[in-house]
Amino acid sequence: MSRRKTERLLNLVICLLATRRPLSAEQIRQAVPGYDRDGDEAFQRMFERDKNELREIGIPIDVVRDPWEDEPGYRIQRESYELPEITLEPDEAAVLGLAAQVWQRASLAEAASGALLKLRAGGVATDQPVGPSIGGGALELRVDTRDPAFPALWEAVRDRRVVRFDYRGAGSESVRARTVEPWGVVSRRGRWYLAGYDRDRQAPRAFRLSRIAGQVTYVGRPGAVRVPEGVDLRAMVGFPDETPDERVAVVRVRQGACEGVRQLARAVHPGTDGWDEAELTFSDPERLAGWMASLGADVEVVEPPDAREAVIRRLKGAMT
Repeated sequence: MSRRKTERLLNLVICLLATRRPLSAEQIRQAVPGYDRDGDEAFQRMFERDKNELREIGIPIDVVRDPWEDEPGYRIQRESYELPEITLEPDEAAVLGLAAQVWQRASLAEAASGALLKLRAGGVATDQPVGPSIGGGALELRVDTRDPAFPALWEAVRDRRVVRFDYRGAGSESVRARTVEPWGVVSRRGRWYLAGYDRDRQAPRAFRLSRIAGQVTYVGRPGAVRVPEGVDLRAMVGFPDETPDERVAVVRVRQGACEGVRQLARAVHPGTDGWDEAELTFSDPERLAGWMASLGADVEVVEPPDAREAVIRRLKGAMT
């Protein structure tokens, strides 16, 4: 659904909720932004579609026929629209808070935050710390979705749409184009994978998101992908290379910044030029690069060369 259509439907709901009396189609046309003010037929078709879509998702639109009026009126009864009182047990509220934290770095962050805000407005406490704490602060649990390809691939899975992207194989700098029918996006041991059918190899395959280079493009129309019954997405990403040997990266950290890096570092050596030197253990240079690039000018990867080059690629990609 386009952003324009989403805004129009939202404005229509607000309009029909706020009115004290039923509104005619023409009154709605004048009050709701997004409707065609020129063509009567175009407006009628759009208005009918919008009413049907709102009813399909459970929003009741009442049609009121006044014998003294030529046209019917429309409104949404607040009693029929509003949810009943929501009562959550502490553990249930904690799960909702944790779910919102999981999506904090993804494109769903705004929706998750909005849902929590509505629950809090209704008197449900969802912001209690979950789990143990370190140094008096809550230990924040989240799934890392910094991979730039995640939003497009998640939407492709949702819409059952074929995708194409450039992919860098394990232990190789060569990049090849892949055309994939996406079946699902799976997280395993802190890494995200796309599982699906590789049209180029004509076989099911899994792709690590951190190895996708450049933009993900859509191929064809939505609804073209069919997920086989009984497919085990988690089994598809259970490869033996999931536990590679750990390596050490040397990172310059600006003094007074990046406390998270300092806490996770194996060692931090104080400097005299406004920078300290931290040693970080890592196994995937692309994953390390995503983290370092998000910290901007407060960090600089010194070595190894492949990790430094991965950060440079990330920063150049953000500028294009």
